[in-house]
Amino acid sequence: MPTLFTHIIEGELPAHGIWRDDVVAAFLTIAPINNGHTIVVPRVEVDHWINLDAETNAHLFDVGRRIGLAIAAKFPCEKVSALTLGFEVPHAHLHLIPLQSQEELDFGRAPAEPDHAQLAINAALIRDALRDAGETAIWE
Repeated sequence: MPTLFTHIIEGELPAHGIWRDDVVAAFLTIAPINNGHTIVVPRVEVDHWINLDAETNAHLFDVGRRIGLAIAAKFPCEKVSALTLGFEVPHAHLHLIPLQSQEELDFGRAPAEPDHAQLAINAALIRDALRDAGETAIWE
């Protein structure tokens, strides 16, 4: 049965897309801890990132690094954290979260309702930074 993330990647559910290639896709979470909070997801439906094949896993983290650089360029932060929690959706994914401090890393801070206007602005900022870095796998 396809996961929520597969439905998003296939365009069956709306998303504020950032990146799309043959292996992974990235989009903003609708429950961000901070502005710019992005999720990178492999297209293959695997529940746990340690069960991804080595090539897919390497690509997931490489794309995460590239998007992390774009996030850092557009959202003031001390660090861009990369987390592989995976409890909320049974599909491996990487959270990229701009943070000023470790104390900000609290999923309870996420809004109850998504602010789609702000998410659209944030997605555009990250896509612009990726274009500025010469990336071409932009999700338009």
